[in-house]
Amino acid sequence: MRIVIVGAGIGGLAAALSLEAAGFRDIRIFERASEVRGLGVGINLLPHAMRELTELGLDGRIAALGVPPTTLAYFNRFGQPIWSEPRGLEAGYRWPQMSVHRGRLQLALLDAVRERLGDIVALGHTLVAVDGLTNTARFDTAAGPVDVDADVIVGADGIHSALRRLRYPHDGEPVWSGLTLWRGTAVVPAYLDGCTMIMAGDGDQKFVAYPLSAPDADGRARVNFIAERRGSGSPDVDWNRSVDPAPIEELFRDWTFDWLDVPAVIANADEILEYPMVDRNALPQWSFGRTTLLGDAAHAMYPNGSNGASQAIIDGRTLAYRLATSATVEEALAAYDEDRRPAMSALLASTRATGPERVMLLAHERAPEGFADIHDVIPADELVEVATAYKKAAGFDPASLNERASLNAREGA
Repeated sequence: MRIVIVGAGIGGLAAALSLEAAGFRDIRIFERASEVRGLGVGINLLPHAMRELTELGLDGRIAALGVPPTTLAYFNRFGQPIWSEPRGLEAGYRWPQMSVHRGRLQLALLDAVRERLGDIVALGHTLVAVDGLTNTARFDTAAGPVDVDADVIVGADGIHSALRRLRYPHDGEPVWSGLTLWRGTAVVPAYLDGCTMIMAGDGDQKFVAYPLSAPDADGRARVNFIAERRGSGSPDVDWNRSVDPAPIEELFRDWTFDWLDVPAVIANADEILEYPMVDRNALPQWSFGRTTLLGDAAHAMYPNGSNGASQAIIDGRTLAYRLATSATVEEALAAYDEDRRPAMSALLASTRATGPERVMLLAHERAPEGFADIHDVIPADELVEVATAYKKAAGFDPASLNERASLNAREGA
């Protein structure tokens, strides 16, 4: 079976590795960029994604890239605690949660693809057309057009997916939430216990941080952070544009907690990149004949809940399983669509409603000037319900994930 994957991001590379593990070898990846540079900042791989990477034999590589956060904690804009919960192994999962640098993860997956499948990534190829009768993909390159015949074409080419645009020419641009994110990393004194992911703020302004390394001998660690503000910026910014930290530091000048100096973290950033918080509307269909969508091309969503990369990895594993266990390509892609699309549509809606971060909105709505005890503001069972509902929607409720059958399509794979 000849399989073409459009896009060499995390989703496309994970799909290639999943297909190889399921017994497929004739796989080619076409990437529009002229080089895979491993850009970006930090991301979280949740236990459901780490399960899939572990079953692909990649857990050791991933563990070497970052650190496993053991706690997730929410605070208001005054640094007062709202909710905390254990994460990863500490929460009863059989797999950890891992905080890693997105670019390092992408390069590690690329190395694994080359080791297992050879040099299958063609750079500088931009998808411009797909012939529905022959399932031929046409790419523009510096040397001219290139036609590639395939039995399956997978669009894993991100939020600005060319294959999605071909299938939905009136889809329009990504939908802006009105929020702008400033993302960066900084080496700063470790906060709290040194392995906690924190979110502080409300619906208009928020700060997220988590360690990407263990504290050094001086008690300092590399921390990934996201500063977020409503009403700043625009949806048209260059996603790789570096910006001056001073105005962002000023936005957070009063956010000095006894356990974290937020302005100092921002001021010490190696570089700050500006991003609009955008997503895509849910689609009624991903699979058309022998083509389908995967990852952000299918379901780009807000980072609320830290689920984007994790869901792309699960897409790839599910797609490979269906192709290996179905009678025809069309049957496999239809089953993959049914497996993943409704769940991702529901998750997209949940992230637009702020997902598990809803506890911060509730605290701000009910006690905008702070509180003495969060349970005077939000009952404990309501806090638990918000956290539990999101895990179920995202597919990483501990009991369900631990008990779910493997997506390995071959014994011993």
